[in-house]
Amino acid sequence: MILIDPPFWPAHGTVFSHLVSDRSLVELHEFAVAAGVSERAFDQDHYDVPERLYGGLVAAGAVPVSGKHLVRALAASGLRVKARHRGKSVEPALQYRWDTLIPAAPKVGAELLRRWNEPHRHYHSATHLLAVLEALDLLTDGRPPQPVILAAWFHDAFYNGVPGKDEEESALLAQAHLNPLIPADVAAEVSRLVRLTATHSPGPTDHAGALLCDADLAVLGGPPESYARYLAGVRADYAHIRPAEFNNGRAAVVRRLLALDPLFHTPKGRALWAGQAHVNLNNELAHLH
Repeated sequence: MILIDPPFWPAHGTVFSHLVSDRSLVELHEFAVAAGVSERAFDQDHYDVPERLYGGLVAAGAVPVSGKHLVRALAASGLRVKARHRGKSVEPALQYRWDTLIPAAPKVGAELLRRWNEPHRHYHSATHLLAVLEALDLLTDGRPPQPVILAAWFHDAFYNGVPGKDEEESALLAQAHLNPLIPADVAAEVSRLVRLTATHSPGPTDHAGALLCDADLAVLGGPPESYARYLAGVRADYAHIRPAEFNNGRAAVVRRLLALDPLFHTPKGRALWAGQAHVNLNNELAHLH
């Protein structure tokens, strides 16, 4: 069921309602598209819609409810994104991690966080960075090698939706920032690892590359609703692409991921995420077709 609360939340010279589904993000996105709601209005688990659209959305089938009812329904559905998974809310945890990693360079950490919280990012945001770092902790029992952690911090430092170029610019940024801070060979290794995230294809003896690639792709092996949020974020990152063009491009990405053999390179990564990842990817491909 699609729910909408009263226009109450002020911003940009008007007031806004929240539009949610109590069943699935797929249902929510399909309703929003049919009703002409901009994809840019999506915010992880709801759409922010201006007052002028309220009547039309109710007429289209959205059920008007109170704000409290909407929040309870969203929480009960399991779709609500908790505060710790929103970009600004994870900043303190990330800043602490950076300051522990390289205490002498707080300004570099602050710049990276500014980049990860750029307004055009949805999936490729600070929440993704924290998820990758937490996945590395899982893979290494809390002891990931320093070059791999640093590569995680820099791997999407540039993000403009241009595969290959984003990774190259991020690698160059890593080299420029890290050369004065750590040994040159370690900085070069960080840059190499960042470039590797363009293909996620480490060599058979590249343990560091395997760790980073597995952590970066761990989202693929999440439960269905988590995967749905990932897909919604990716779609929002590419909101400027027309639906048919996006679907064709995304289908090519999914087929490439399914063709990776293996998809996860570490034994623990395969145990944690491989099975569910193949289910999620095959289901997505079927939906795209």
